[in-house]
Amino acid sequence: MKRLLTVLLASIMVMSLSACKNDSQTQQNNSEAEGGAKSGIEDGVLTVAMECAYAPYNWTQSNDSNGAVPIVNAPGSFANGYDVMMAKKICEANNLKLEVMQLDWDSMVPAVMTGTVDCAIAGQSMTKERMEKVDFAGPYLYASIVCLTKKDSPLASAKGISELNGMCTSQMGTIWYDLCLPQLKNAKIQTAASDASAMLMALETGAVDFVCTDMPTAQGALLAYDDMTILDFTDSEDNFKVTDEDVNIGISIRKGNTQLKKAMDDVLSKMTADDFNALLKEATAIQPLNK
Repeated sequence: MKRLLTVLLASIMVMSLSACKNDSQTQQNNSEAEGGAKSGIEDGVLTVAMECAYAPYNWTQSNDSNGAVPIVNAPGSFANGYDVMMAKKICEANNLKLEVMQLDWDSMVPAVMTGTVDCAIAGQSMTKERMEKVDFAGPYLYASIVCLTKKDSPLASAKGISELNGMCTSQMGTIWYDLCLPQLKNAKIQTAASDASAMLMALETGAVDFVCTDMPTAQGALLAYDDMTILDFTDSEDNFKVTDEDVNIGISIRKGNTQLKKAMDDVLSKMTADDFNALLKEATAIQPLNK
């Protein structure tokens, strides 16, 4: 009888421990499902990817003037621009230290997916294709689509995209190149430029007759290239066909990282389009004028 009682007590203890373990696992799963998984900023640092070559969104400079921050993988270089300013606002609101990492455009989404960086603040459109791979906080800017050409070009008087002809290009991996340029029936699309600087240089050197970009990039370009002009067909029916997801600019973060997304959205939701444009104007005013 004593032996039987001992066995029964042991069985009850095993069942109790098992139940506790299951409850603990359930709580852990629920916590992760509710956003309790690691956000990537437990160390108090927000690591942000950007090209550092995409003014006025972001650029590289040789010192920390105008609030520029060091680029962690490019010693001696500093990043500044609209994206840096926005990253600072997010960090200040969440008591985080900002760390900027310079990456090529096509490397950013993979870096976010693998956790190499916490996010990319780099002028990315919030497209369905990107949302299949990453989540987005924001928007943190609304950017209309325009073209740039030379002031002395016959295209400078164009009233709509149907009047655009000749050779054109844009930056690779963007909606400008993949979605907008194919809508032009009379233009000859050339190889995509590796980045915004290369795109503008193609126009400046005469390799192409015009380029397609967004308004912030175009406005920044005019500061560096006074022989260029913006073709804005926003008020015309003869314009590029784009959706809100194409012109809404967001911050890409790893899928399921609800904690970081909420922290960012809490900041961005308190800002209006006028706030965004005012900050962009500030960034454009301090943009280096190096050709």
